[in-house]
Amino acid sequence: MFKLNKNLLISISAAAALSLGLTACMEDIMPSANATPSLAASIDGGVKYPVKDDKTGPYYVNPQVEKQAKHIFNGRIPTEHEYEEWNSDVMPDGTGLPEGEGSVEDGEEVYESKCVMCHGDFGSGGGGYPSLSKGTAYDLHETLTNQRIKPDMDGPVRVFGTYWPQASTLWWYIKDAMPHPQTDSLSDDEVYSLVAYILNINEFEIDGEEVDDEYVLNREKFLKIKMPNVDGFEPKIDGPEGRANVRKYFSNPDNFGAVKVKASERCMTNCQEPTAKIVYIQGAGISDFHPPMSVARDLPKEEPSAGGFNAEKAYTESCAMCHGAEGMGAPVVGNKAEWAAYTAKGMDKVYTNGIKGTDAGMPPKGGTDLSDSNFKSIVDYMINKSK
Repeated sequence: MFKLNKNLLISISAAAALSLGLTACMEDIMPSANATPSLAASIDGGVKYPVKDDKTGPYYVNPQVEKQAKHIFNGRIPTEHEYEEWNSDVMPDGTGLPEGEGSVEDGEEVYESKCVMCHGDFGSGGGGYPSLSKGTAYDLHETLTNQRIKPDMDGPVRVFGTYWPQASTLWWYIKDAMPHPQTDSLSDDEVYSLVAYILNINEFEIDGEEVDDEYVLNREKFLKIKMPNVDGFEPKIDGPEGRANVRKYFSNPDNFGAVKVKASERCMTNCQEPTAKIVYIQGAGISDFHPPMSVARDLPKEEPSAGGFNAEKAYTESCAMCHGAEGMGAPVVGNKAEWAAYTAKGMDKVYTNGIKGTDAGMPPKGGTDLSDSNFKSIVDYMINKSK
């Protein structure tokens, strides 16, 4: 839960709670070879009942689902390489953080090559992907207390530099999950370089030194990073007392604006009395926009695909990272066998999926702002280019 001050609670840190909850659940579920069925405490203080005679407590379970669950949790032992890949977390105290170094200058090159097509110039965001910077992190951190209760008021700025409590999360996330879809493809030095660049565009200082264009980040310097919002969340989940802190915090409903109903009182509706003051936007909506909101309902005219548009150049700049090599999970440019599975559904379907994006990871128009006609020209180029 994000803490603005002692009296104002804004939102729950879902990622931290989910991670902590999953860890506790996995420890409860994973059976040992000689385990005897018994009640197991969960993180919220409750218990889970073992399955016995196709029942858990007084309730029957679905045997097929239980069989699948046993298969999942009693599967083969992972290989040493699989275990090393999985066990690669980086903690705030530096546990798991490897040696290495990278400069802001090198990070900018990596960013322009592998990140800008999704996260925009200088981390501005775009194509449905989040921005990484909005300016000076220390100044914008103060906006987290903002509430837009009037139309012309500024809201909070939640980006890495202002909102995240630990820089280790950034290092870990880039290493394990970026760039999409080439995850875990960056060297440790490249990750240090990217982190240095992101710190630079957020105008960070480390141990009193500005992270300028010439800055070189290494493990020793990284461990000295102090995030503006390091103390902005509650409860405290780090350290050996993290789980105990979570249980203690959520056992007191006053901490999150709830009322604990007495066990002796039976209740089916309206059991929780409202305890938070609700403030509505004045005038039942925002109407005073600066600049004024356009009321035009006509669609913009599309640029003609002919007469100067270079589909090959646009492909190289915006699409080659995912469609330019085998094994990226996307149909490769010029590989008619791979594209056949898509074109069999009709070109209209191919165009629509590309323009609107797909659940498989294709962002709308590849994260570009091209017109529909120009984007279709790129699709035609990728399908028809001979290898």
